[in-house]
Amino acid sequence: MGKIKVGVAGYGTIGQRLADGVAKQQDMELIGVADLAPTLAIRALKEKGMPYDLYLVDGADKSKFDELNIPVAGTFMDMLDKVDIVLDSSPGGIGAKNKEIYLKKGIKAIFQGGESNSVADVFFHGYANYEKGLNQDYLKLTSCNTTGLIRTVDCLDREFGIEKVAITIIRRVADPGDYHRGLTNALQIDKAPSHQAVDLMTIMPHIDATGILVHTPVTHGHIITVVATGKNKITKQQALDAFQKHPRIRVVRLADGFLGNASLFKYARDLGNPRGDMYEVGLWEDSIVESGNDIMYAINIPQESVTIPETIDAIRAAFALQGTREEGTAKTNEYLNIGKFK
Repeated sequence: MGKIKVGVAGYGTIGQRLADGVAKQQDMELIGVADLAPTLAIRALKEKGMPYDLYLVDGADKSKFDELNIPVAGTFMDMLDKVDIVLDSSPGGIGAKNKEIYLKKGIKAIFQGGESNSVADVFFHGYANYEKGLNQDYLKLTSCNTTGLIRTVDCLDREFGIEKVAITIIRRVADPGDYHRGLTNALQIDKAPSHQAVDLMTIMPHIDATGILVHTPVTHGHIITVVATGKNKITKQQALDAFQKHPRIRVVRLADGFLGNASLFKYARDLGNPRGDMYEVGLWEDSIVESGNDIMYAINIPQESVTIPETIDAIRAAFALQGTREEGTAKTNEYLNIGKFK
């Protein structure tokens, strides 16, 4: 099999990062990205020298792009004629409509967390159920919070066995640069259980999960606290050892200056990561505590970038490039340079 030809539908917060991530995969070829309007992201793409070909979806006004001298490679349909799979990061609901096109053209697709589960054959996570995605045509990723949450729960579950988890999500209210949520000075609580707990049980049905979500007026990352009940008692040292071995978990300490979500965002920028992205979830060593037979810990979710590795895992599964979760995730990690700091 030659390189897998990949297209990205929607060049927004996630689409930009998907394009960058795919471009780093040596066994994949990014054919291009498709979008509707000359957004700031598209303008920046042009100013960077158009590293990726741009295609326009139905309804786009090409004259708007011409006015800004933004090169256009063709239409969305033109892009689809060249690809093996589409990473659909369109606004919620659009992906389901696009699926009808993908079906007609006989190409595979991977949808992001904003779509309903019914859009896909498999609700997918690279570590928890990679094998279920093998040779499937339509996969859907978990949300950013669920993706990071499952990484840590799966890490403990495979090592020790987990029976149930209770989570509290302190959720950022909008991404950096977004204004649609308005200017707020309040916390807002959602009805329990949160969808992340329900989604975790969908991916990992052997675990009983529940959770509460609180919206907070910040933009750089969510924080999740987890109380996990093992089949047998899990000590702090056992949990810490397991977390430290996981490539997509970055264990940090308060004493080193990692005081919260902003510290991790700043550290990613200091590392020189594009857009201040971090693929790993941050997990505070200081937060790992034993409570009877339960283990408790807290993680930081870099919401803009955390789902990118699992999306690339999904491409690998869809084409069976690697047959196991260990091989698939390892190859993604290699090309994205994940876990090299350990």
